[in-house]
Amino acid sequence: MIFLSSQGESLFQLVIVLFIFVVVLIMTYYATKWMAGYQKQQQIGKNLHVVETVRVGNNKFVEIVQTGKDHYIVIGVGKDEIVFLGNLDAEAVNIEETSDKQISTSANFRDILKKFTDLPNKKE
Repeated sequence: MIFLSSQGESLFQLVIVLFIFVVVLIMTYYATKWMAGYQKQQQIGKNLHVVETVRVGNNKFVEIVQTGKDHYIVIGVGKDEIVFLGNLDAEAVNIEETSDKQISTSANFRDILKKFTDLPNKKE
C-alpha cells in the first residue's frame, strides 16, 4: 500500500474542504434565488403592501402601507408595538413604479463593483 505523506494528506484535505465550500456556496446561491421567487409569488394578489419604510430611531420605523387599491395608512413600528399614525390620500403618495427587470439590473453586483473599481485613485 502506498501512503500519502503528511504534506500530501494536508493538501488533499485542503482540496476537499475547498471543493465542499464551493459546493455549499453554489447551493446557497440557488436556494436563495428559489426562496426569493417563492416569496414573491406568495405576495401576488395580497391586499397589504409596504410602500416605503423610514428608520427614525433604534428599532423604530415609520411605514406607508397600501391597504387595498387606493387606501394608504401610516404606521409607526417599534420593537414591541405598532401604532396607527394616520391615513393618506392616494394623491399624496408618490410611488415610483419599477419593473422587476430594472431592479435586477440595477442591483447587479458586477456593475456595482465596476463603479467602485473605476474610481480614480487619490494619492495625497
